[in-house]
Amino acid sequence: MTTRSPLSRLILVAALLLSPMGAGAAERVTIHVAPTGDDAGPGTAARPFRTLERAQAAVRDANRQGDVTVELAHGTYGLDKPLVFRAADGGQGGHKVVWQAGKGAAPLISGGIQVTGWTLFDADKGIYVADVPKGLDSRQLWIDGVAADRPAIEIYHHDIQFTPRGFILKKPELAWVADIRDPARLEIEATGIFTDRYSPVARIEGREVILQQPAWDNNSWGYDTLNKPFMPEHSRLFLVNAPEFFGKRSEWHRNQNQWYIDPAAGKLYVKPWQDGDINRMAVILPRLEVLVAIGGTVESPVRDLAFQGLRFSHTSWMGPSRPTGYANQQSGAFLKEVSPLRPANAYETCDWGCPEFESMRQKWDQIPGAVQVSAAAQVIFRGNIFSQLGQVALGIGNDANAHLTGVGLATDGVQVLGNRFAVIAGGAIMAGGVRQDAHHPADPRLINRDLTIADNVVVDVAKDYKDNAAVLATYIDGAAILHNDIADANYDGIAIGWGWGYNDAGGNRNYAENQKGYLHNPVFQGPTVLRNMAVEGNRIHGVKKWFFDGGAIYNLSANPGTVIRNNHIFDIADRIAIYLDEGSKHIRVEGNVVETDGYWLNANTVGKNFAWGITADNRASGNWHNSNRVGGRWLSSIGMRVEDNHLVADRAWPADTLTIIRQAGPRGPTP
Repeated sequence: MTTRSPLSRLILVAALLLSPMGAGAAERVTIHVAPTGDDAGPGTAARPFRTLERAQAAVRDANRQGDVTVELAHGTYGLDKPLVFRAADGGQGGHKVVWQAGKGAAPLISGGIQVTGWTLFDADKGIYVADVPKGLDSRQLWIDGVAADRPAIEIYHHDIQFTPRGFILKKPELAWVADIRDPARLEIEATGIFTDRYSPVARIEGREVILQQPAWDNNSWGYDTLNKPFMPEHSRLFLVNAPEFFGKRSEWHRNQNQWYIDPAAGKLYVKPWQDGDINRMAVILPRLEVLVAIGGTVESPVRDLAFQGLRFSHTSWMGPSRPTGYANQQSGAFLKEVSPLRPANAYETCDWGCPEFESMRQKWDQIPGAVQVSAAAQVIFRGNIFSQLGQVALGIGNDANAHLTGVGLATDGVQVLGNRFAVIAGGAIMAGGVRQDAHHPADPRLINRDLTIADNVVVDVAKDYKDNAAVLATYIDGAAILHNDIADANYDGIAIGWGWGYNDAGGNRNYAENQKGYLHNPVFQGPTVLRNMAVEGNRIHGVKKWFFDGGAIYNLSANPGTVIRNNHIFDIADRIAIYLDEGSKHIRVEGNVVETDGYWLNANTVGKNFAWGITADNRASGNWHNSNRVGGRWLSSIGMRVEDNHLVADRAWPADTLTIIRQAGPRGPTP
């Protein structure tokens, strides 16, 4: 399990992209599947299987004797439970297993059901209703491939008063909210400068809205909280998911179609756009939280498994609707567990951290991916489409709490090549964990190694969980994030690293002295596993659309051997382009072409305490930028150097930069 150099990974990726899957491999057994097939048949081209589960069983009978290809015919493969791949489903004895589209086919693996049978429910408001399975709940509805909006209204901090139980509606014009018929379906969403939090409602008493626990307690302490955002001028509040909000508009709404589901009654309500014909619309209601879970064990990982030319769609992660809500901390990490140390008045006294909150630092959860990979080696995703998914699209080596298999981390040689990620509620890719086993594992086999994310197109992501980076790689030993096109994201384009220097060797003096963070946490003496990342040749634009904090490219904590090189960043208004946040060390920023009205380069050197060297030993050289704004203290005394960069205020880019611009983004055909 050796870590390849960035150059060797570049050569490997190029070879994989230019060579057919499995070239030079042993002759394959091919298993055929079609939506019109029959599981009682032999799985041949003439008599294919019907279900993916039957094909999976056939793979286990054949993969010890040779390579196996599962070829999916055109059509939809609806799942009523997640498809789980264990060690027995991967290649055995050096053989490979590939699940791929048949020639000219576009197979769809779907966790949803199409809803039909609409009748007019409210002619005045233009609302229609249809029957759905009782007990089925969802946070997303896809209409003609676009996420419809749950009904919502925007409220403002000065209109309410927060309490230990929730909040009081102070503004008389909001008194009608107390008459909502089913307040337990209601929730409050709050965005700050980097958090996007959801707290479900328990009940309404008079004008007091009482929020469910522990979601409210967890959302009302820490950093950039629901009730006390760090920069109020950049914060927003919304009440979401009540049929009484139908027809009301705010900036929360992105699209014209609105919807509401009543699980107890088994009724789905849709208010289509004014001239829309509901009977001509493809309405897909998700019924699964996870489509595919790939995971063995540390002792017996899944090996040599590939997916090519498939489409994964229609899930809804229900976590924020549960009593734990979504107490977001950053980039898909959230506080779910309950702290026995939380002060009773923490919503007033712990709005920018406190020692008791720090006791939960190693106990954050992560959003589960719609497709998940852990305890696996040499798993490849190439030329697939991930779309219309209600959470993170692809989770790789996350903590165990984000994996259906119950086993986290432990990925080696996972490759994500030439895929398309679009119309996603969370981030496109979330790789790595955030808990102690992720950064200082007791068993070295848990380390996530040699991740490649190359030549993908990522667009229109982080729609519901706006805090999610489009691509996030936390604690990884060797990650190559190369030549991707990333656009239209609410938060960071590419975020690497984690931990704010908290878990680095010797700890973070800022947290030790100011937050007393090590009263309840260990000071690690050795480095984390984070190292050797290459963020190169990416085209990043139209990101940072919602949040002020973060960067188009963003790093957290010491990341030795890492280079951010030859990326083209543009169309980000006044947002930060390249941001080395707290604890960043040993990083080289080279040859990037940056267009922004804000900081082209920023480092969090911890304000007046810059001399502590918490953020240190970083160099930015040979970059081109139109903005003359640089943030943080770049002083040679702490090894921070900005040198030999080129200000091109009029964006009349010289020839060298035009080459970088032209070569940024995917290098070959994409789906």
